Amino acid sequence: MARIDWGFQGRGKWCSCKRTTLIICSINIFVALYGLHSLYNYIYISSNIDSQSAVKYTTDQIRKMEESIRIRRASEPLELIKLVKEVEKELSSEASEVELSRPVKQKIADEILQRLKSLDQNSNASLKREVVESWRREKLEEAKKSMNSTTPPEEAGMLVRALESNWALLFEEIGLWMPTEVIYKEHDDKPEGEEEIDDGIIPGRPLPPECHAEIHTDYDGAAVRWGLTHHKESAADCCQACLDHAKRAKPGDKKCNIWVYCPSETGCYSPDIYDHKNGECWLKYAEKPRLNFKDRYSESYRNSHPAAPLFVPWVSGVVSA
Repeated sequence: MARIDWGFQGRGKWCSCKRTTLIICSINIFVALYGLHSLYNYIYISSNIDSQSAVKYTTDQIRKMEESIRIRRASEPLELIKLVKEVEKELSSEASEVELSRPVKQKIADEILQRLKSLDQNSNASLKREVVESWRREKLEEAKKSMNSTTPPEEAGMLVRALESNWALLFEEIGLWMPTEVIYKEHDDKPEGEEEIDDGIIPGRPLPPECHAEIHTDYDGAAVRWGLTHHKESAADCCQACLDHAKRAKPGDKKCNIWVYCPSETGCYSPDIYDHKNGECWLKYAEKPRLNFKDRYSESYRNSHPAAPLFVPWVSGVVSA
């Protein structure tokens, strides 16, 4: 009897565990189905909200929008845009620097200097500019006809670009400076029949004869006024400063009899340690004035001083003390 009771109790416990397991599994399945149902409802509702919030256009509205886009594209200034791009490309090509070799620059400087030396010493700035411009046109035509020239085609092409677009830059690189000429247009309000008075005034603040100005010239001498802190608007003003200094000098003092002026906007070269700026006016004294440099720096000097340009950038003059 004891074994029979034990067996009955074992089967009862097994049935109880099975029932509990089924209940737990049923609950898990119900929770999973409920979760899937909630997720499906969320996705469905979201898709409905998105579809309802999307803008729906009618066929007539779509047709009008397409017509508007077509009109806008047709009204674009295509030719103007193309022209602007071509101009920008041309300007960018012109802006590119043309590096010429030193022998070519030396040859250019020699030819220009030879043309200028053929002029009379009293030639004005306008005539000198015309001579240099005439040389440029001749050289440009010769470079373009490279087949009939001794210049190699590659060098001729670089020379053409330099003379056409970088002429001013090339002028600065070889150290050539030409005095500017200021042209004034004066209104003639003289009464009819009245004789005109020739007052001899030259437009553009001319240099007086007593200044004895020499372009591309640097005179040596003991400085009585340092140009680093003494700037003037023009060479004529620098010369006048020298004359005034000589007049105000006390007995026994060194009187200015040499003036040296830097006219170049990019500054003037000098073998010293200073950076010489445009407008520097050096007042000097020398019992027997002598030249430091004249016209252009020699090839041997430029080989030992690579920073030196071809032409002497200074303007100088010797005055009577």
